[in-house]
Amino acid sequence: MDFAACNPNGKIWIFWTQELSCRIIESDDQQITCELKHIAHQAAFLNTFVYAKCKDYLRRPLWDKLLARANTTQPWCTLGDFNVITSTEEKLGGLPYNMAKSFEFISVIEACGLTDLGFHGAKYTWSNLRGHDVRIWKRLDRAMVNDNWLSNMPYTSITHLPYVGSDHCPLLAEMKERNDDSIKYFKFLNCWTDNASFLETVKSCWDREMTGNPMLVFHQKMKRLSKTLSSWSRREFGDIFENVKEFEEKVKEAEEELINNNNEENRTKLHKLNAEYIRFLKLEKSILKQKTQLHWFKDGDANTRYFHALIRGRRRRLYIHKIQKDDGEWIEGDSQIAEAACDHFQAIFTGEQVPIDERILQRHSNNGF
Repeated sequence: MDFAACNPNGKIWIFWTQELSCRIIESDDQQITCELKHIAHQAAFLNTFVYAKCKDYLRRPLWDKLLARANTTQPWCTLGDFNVITSTEEKLGGLPYNMAKSFEFISVIEACGLTDLGFHGAKYTWSNLRGHDVRIWKRLDRAMVNDNWLSNMPYTSITHLPYVGSDHCPLLAEMKERNDDSIKYFKFLNCWTDNASFLETVKSCWDREMTGNPMLVFHQKMKRLSKTLSSWSRREFGDIFENVKEFEEKVKEAEEELINNNNEENRTKLHKLNAEYIRFLKLEKSILKQKTQLHWFKDGDANTRYFHALIRGRRRRLYIHKIQKDDGEWIEGDSQIAEAACDHFQAIFTGEQVPIDERILQRHSNNGF
């Protein structure tokens, strides 16, 4: 490593090479936040490295720092030893865990819109290393990211490495570029049906004459309808999420104009912009509700940062970062994973060339079976 930095009490150290540029933004007894930029990646991203205090009340300044950092528009990852778990499944051994100790941490995660990256390897990251009867394991170390991180680096994976000279296991974070050549399937949005021109668009497309085999005609009509609705949606709605941001800014500007010059023209302009802003907010809410499939989504909730992170998290779980072969070897890379998967299922479904003894079947048949 070419460079190094530490926090005030010297308990958190970070090292980096010349391939990275690192700017320390904030540092205290429980965290270091830095802006990192790699020579092969244009965008800068934030990392908050954490070593939290053991006592609940001593961790609260750290939670405040995370909440303040959550408003960033940059890709942000916070990782390290948080000294608290999020569920009873993250502890083994010792007395039953009191979940009241974790509620504050869980609420901070939700308020920040953070998504746990999960892990490969051992289930727990810390052990008290005591005797067999009193040994305790916990998952105290983790990595969490915001929605912008998932958008820019969805192929981030965390591996729990073996314990070496410490009661904590090291965490290895890997960020890899991957060509997204997956098939983009047609998606129907429920909010389309509220548009006045929706039924007319569907009817005019479906009623076009086609001849031939009925099944082939049906398939061709569905294909044509999906293309028609996709172009119709872009024309009628545009990018709904971008429109929300755009009209939010326009409403702010119109409010300023009205304050400076309270006349009928500015009032009318503000009312029209507010109406469009509200329309796109409702569309955004409908899409997020449909994508996340949260049946407990309550009217009035608008924590879009959380729902975007949830959507990204679900998409991320569809990615296969690595798999373990029957011999225990871990395989990475799309082509290697695909080859190993084909070999595995081919071995399962390929039988041995052994002739069937039909006399056994005949004997059972004669006995009435």
